[in-house]
Amino acid sequence: MSLPLLGAIVLVALALGYTLYGRYIAGLLRLDDARRTPAEELNDGVDFVPTKPFYLLGQHFSAIAAAGPIAGPILACQAFGWLPCILWIGFGVVFIGAVHDLSSLVASVRHRAGSIAEIVRENIGPRAWAAILGFIWLALVYVIVAFADITAATFVSGGEELEGAGGTFNLGGGVAAAATMYLLLAVAMGVLQKRFALSLGAATAIFVPATLGVVWLGSKVSTVLLLSHGTWATLIMVYCFVAALLPVWALLQPRGYLGGFVLYLALAAGVVGVFFGGFEIKQPALSDRPLFGLSGSLFPFLFVTIACGACSGFHGLVCSGTTSKQVARESHCKPIGFGAMLLEGFVALIALATVLILAPAESKGMKPGQLYGDGMARFLAVVFGEGSYRTLRVFGAMAFSTFVFDTLDVATRLGRYILQELTGRRSDRSAITATAVTAGVPLAILLAAGKDSYATFWTLFGTSNQLLAGLTLLGVSVWLRRTGRPCWFTVIPMLFMMTITVWSLLGQILAFFRGGSVVAYANGVTAVLLLALAALLAVESSRALLAARRPAA
Repeated sequence: MSLPLLGAIVLVALALGYTLYGRYIAGLLRLDDARRTPAEELNDGVDFVPTKPFYLLGQHFSAIAAAGPIAGPILACQAFGWLPCILWIGFGVVFIGAVHDLSSLVASVRHRAGSIAEIVRENIGPRAWAAILGFIWLALVYVIVAFADITAATFVSGGEELEGAGGTFNLGGGVAAAATMYLLLAVAMGVLQKRFALSLGAATAIFVPATLGVVWLGSKVSTVLLLSHGTWATLIMVYCFVAALLPVWALLQPRGYLGGFVLYLALAAGVVGVFFGGFEIKQPALSDRPLFGLSGSLFPFLFVTIACGACSGFHGLVCSGTTSKQVARESHCKPIGFGAMLLEGFVALIALATVLILAPAESKGMKPGQLYGDGMARFLAVVFGEGSYRTLRVFGAMAFSTFVFDTLDVATRLGRYILQELTGRRSDRSAITATAVTAGVPLAILLAAGKDSYATFWTLFGTSNQLLAGLTLLGVSVWLRRTGRPCWFTVIPMLFMMTITVWSLLGQILAFFRGGSVVAYANGVTAVLLLALAALLAVESSRALLAARRPAA
């Protein structure tokens, strides 16, 4: 199969999924603009802020589209071949991932922008609430560990002599400089909009070109920010600590808006490369991995490796943690919830294409960030030519780090919310303490595990992330059942995700008993905790479903 044909099939599937299945699911959820959303009812100018759907879509998309839909498909393709990857991405994103995102967003909006845990407490009970809070916080720790390490690794690379470039160019230093300037631009945009009433149109005209300008500037000052992996990991976690405490207008909203344009440009570059680049598929369709098993088999490890590219529990946290507080009308939930997940599926396709165009011998030993950045540079060179390859590589790698960066501080903010919710404390001091714990634990793990720990933690990250999606769908299903609405469209994907992820956890627990490194032991212990918490939540949910024989009024 040719690369353009493969891309066309996926695009048609996503478009039909949004038009037909998305409309059907939105109808089952009974979206109604006559209801006042929490953003309107509780508008406080800090967390609850009615936001235009296009602006919110960019923020939400950049928050959910992290390293998962990029690194996951690349790793999975190298391990299992491209055919099972594309089948799972196409099927999973429409019938599971997008349904999960839309239903969790609507459920949160209907519960006064309550978190997934709050929805569980109201519809299942306090023990289930405590169990899912513990599960979510552990899952967030693994999100932060994996993504912070990936970002630090992107910022650290050796210098390379480029032919005809006239000097040494350090790709990691260029990406670090560009990413730092990008974050400063986001802060400046937020301040100008809030304090000086700069219009969105003017802000777009000024700061979107400036974001592209810092990519070029980063390639010119690539040897300024050359720091060690541990130093970057520490600085990234300090950034997460500060960003998680700032009002959403100061960083989260403008950074998400600008990041959305970077991601849209990356998607456009992917379209050019896939359909007009003249590239061929060089990877095998299938690998020789076993189909079933507890170690390295296609079932269940393909699904948890691709992770966010098809379904992500983290999206439910974003939907109920920040996005639901900014939805101005219920009808906006469909393009933001369902639509953004389909865009993420397309991100996964583009990421897959960056490795498809390389033979196995060429891609062997290359990390996902490197493969993605180099692939994006090849796609963009179709338009801009090989002479700008240095800057194009910086853009490709910065796009990768943008996906990651936008998720890191959101994950830290959500961890702060969860610890405050668990302790029942809402003061400024408790916010600082909860943020310090949420950022401090991943930092300790990163410094202890050392460079490239994401490769070791990735499987458990993907497993916990997708098991969280299954648990979220379980909570939403109980809510739908208690309110007398059909819930089959959430129950069926929930059962599939629970089966796959529990299977994966059992494999990792078995690896723990076989012995290994300190990290392997940590993964095994965490897997046991996650499995126990999920089992407790499943038991409590079963009781709630049995009690809900009659629909609530």
